[in-house]
Amino acid sequence: MSFAPFTVTRIESHPVEELLERLKNVVMLKDRQVKPYFKANLTVGSMDYDLFRPAQRYVLSDNLLKIQLLEWELARFGYDPLVLDGYLTLWTDSSDQPVDLLPPIVECIPEATGEKVNVINDGMHRLFVGRLEWKKPVVVFVEDLPEEYPYYAYPIPGRDPWDQVKILEGSTIPASLIKKWHRTADNKKLYRDFNSAFTNVGGPRGQG
Repeated sequence: MSFAPFTVTRIESHPVEELLERLKNVVMLKDRQVKPYFKANLTVGSMDYDLFRPAQRYVLSDNLLKIQLLEWELARFGYDPLVLDGYLTLWTDSSDQPVDLLPPIVECIPEATGEKVNVINDGMHRLFVGRLEWKKPVVVFVEDLPEEYPYYAYPIPGRDPWDQVKILEGSTIPASLIKKWHRTADNKKLYRDFNSAFTNVGGPRGQG
């Protein structure tokens, strides 16, 4: 492995009600007054892969291996990162800081064709692993978002968008790679800051 292995040392489980309440209070990265999910319809349930599309055009092999190790670690406690009832707070031997693990988040976005398309907002690597393992994931499904705050990148078009996702070796993204097709020049204006309501769930990567 090219990444540092870790051991989960402690887990705290949080119910679905707390997950949804916290999501309602997530704010935008650049406008802390806006809560994009506050009046949206949020549901938690299983969803087939052909019902949603990735926007991200790559996955990193290191991250896929981390997800696999996380699966094995959580199994010791009776949890599955693809089938979460609520969310988890995790502690590991590799950090003093806890990490919140939410279900993947899928948003229903109206596109210019008039279609409503379900796009992966968060959890791309986990969903990619789940697809490899033939697991039906549990996701947070978001509908009725404010029209002015769509997901910041377009979902991949085509008959099978998953076939367009490249597996990149290691943890390095080539500078020339088009990671996502952004909606605006300043895509971070549409970025949801999940760390405004949760702990260490990730953040924007460069301009991606």
